[in-house]
Order: sequence, then C-alpha cells, then structure tokens
Amino acid sequence: MISRPDDSAVQWIEVDAEHAGQRIDNFLLTRLKGVPKSHVYRILRSGEVRLNGGRVRAQDRLVAGDRLRLPPVRLAEREEPRLPLDRLRSRIEPRIVLEDDDLLVLNKPSGMAVHGGSGLTHGVIEALRRLRPDSRHLELVHRLDRETSGCLLIAKKRSALKSLHEQFRDDEVSKVYVALLAGQWALSRERIDAPLKKNVLQSGERMVRVARDGKSALTEFKRIQCFAAATLVEARPITGRTHQIRVHAQHMGHPLAGDERYGRDEDNRRFRQWGLRRLFLHARQSTFRHPRSGELLRVEAPVDGELNEFLSNLSP
Repeated sequence: MISRPDDSAVQWIEVDAEHAGQRIDNFLLTRLKGVPKSHVYRILRSGEVRLNGGRVRAQDRLVAGDRLRLPPVRLAEREEPRLPLDRLRSRIEPRIVLEDDDLLVLNKPSGMAVHGGSGLTHGVIEALRRLRPDSRHLELVHRLDRETSGCLLIAKKRSALKSLHEQFRDDEVSKVYVALLAGQWALSRERIDAPLKKNVLQSGERMVRVARDGKSALTEFKRIQCFAAATLVEARPITGRTHQIRVHAQHMGHPLAGDERYGRDEDNRRFRQWGLRRLFLHARQSTFRHPRSGELLRVEAPVDGELNEFLSNLSP
C-alpha cells in the first residue's frame, strides 16, 4: 500500500509486488512527480531516504514488503492550469487503438508531450492518469517527440512495463514511421548506418548529430511516393536513438518537412505556405509481444487527417 503524496510530511511507503525489482531512483522519480530530478538524487545521497531503517543507494532495487521512508518534499510550482477533464477525454479517448488490463496503445496527437515538465501539466501520461484513476501503475514504455504523432505504448502494470522494456532493450519491438522528406529523393530505399551523439546547448536545447564517437544508429528508408518538392517515405528505425529518423534524414540531405530543429528554414517556410503546420513524422505501426500472453501483436495508428489532406494538395 502507498500513502498519498504530501509535500509537508514524511511519507511511509510499503512496497508491493508490482514495484518489486525496480530501482529506487526510478521509483522515486515516478512517485515524486513535480519534484526536480536533481532534488530526488540529493535526498538519496544525503540519506534522507531510508529503506527498512537504513541508508539506500540510487541503484538499489526494491523488494516486496520493503518499508521506504521519504522526507517532506515540495512540488514544483505549476505554470499552466490543468485542462478540464471532459476536454482531456475528448482529446485522448478517440485516439486509443488498443487497451486491455496490461497495456494501452495510443495514437498520440502531434503537439502533445508524452509527459509534463517545464511548466506543462497535461502530458499524455498525466492525462491518462486523470482519465484512469483506478489504474495505479500507468507508465510510459517509451517516448515520442512532442511534434511526432502515432503509436505510443503505455503499461498499466509493473509486470507489463518490465516485459515491454526488455523487448525494447533486446530490439524485439519493430516500429514503422511515415515521414515526408524535403526535396526529391532519388533512391527507392536506403539503409543509413551513422552513429549519433547527443549534445546540450547553452540554451538547454538538446541536439543530436552524426559523430564517429556516437552510439550506433541504423535506419531503413523506403520510398512510397514522389512529389515535385518532397518525397513520402517509410522509415524503420532498427535502433532507438533520440531523434534518430530526423537526424538520419538530415544526414541524407533531405530533412523532414516541418522540422524546425534539423530542417532548412527555406524548406519549412515553403511547407508552411502550402499548409503544413507541424512536423511530418507519424509512428504508424508497432509490433511486439503481449507482456502477459506472449502473442505477437501488430497495432496500427491511422495517419492524421491533416497530413493526408496536406499530401493531397502537393503537386505530383
């Protein structure tokens, strides 16, 4: 049983079977929503967090029946009002493509972050927790960029989260994206093998670039349709690096349409004039094993109508 969060009093938490095996730092980051990550690690290092009466390390793992003491913590101030529940429901519920007792697959809308932070209070996971108050263990299995739409997996049980994380780690999850490249891409298919390295700019913005000392990254691109000034492709990321498809497309010389971070200003101005108001990247399909039954599932998220309408207006 878990006590209700309170920023002015000590919390006592008895670990249940759903959280057994989880690292303590990950458990706290999930539990203490709104508390800065740096503060969570500070109270761990200082010994203010106690496990069964003793000090604990960030990498230690929980066992069912453990008793965890958390010191008083103050949640970060929220900069944005919470969306009304009926508005959240109308935005989220119609986009659920699969749901059972173990997991949920959402066709995430473009422009909605997967989780709150930096003043946001209504990321996907926070919205689902409000819409599913009886599902105590809702957690993101993976992430999608804020401007990317499509298949997003959410676990409803700790056991499901663990199984799906293992599948992602072992590259057993297959994902297919639909993307629009700027310019006419001459090839019918190409396999991009280019290592990627993350950098954080002084502004705090996260950028990824191709670098010899980066982590291995592999993406397969296949042409679907050519237009006068763009090419519709299918992109299959073999690895799962941050911004992988976007940076590999840039590396090919054909950045994604509407990509304000890795695209070209002149391309994006032209796409905006033609009616594109977002990044043209959609996670159309995910294939994975069901965490309980082991059945192979292939789920599809329909491409948003605004993207199809934009394509219909492009010159062939």
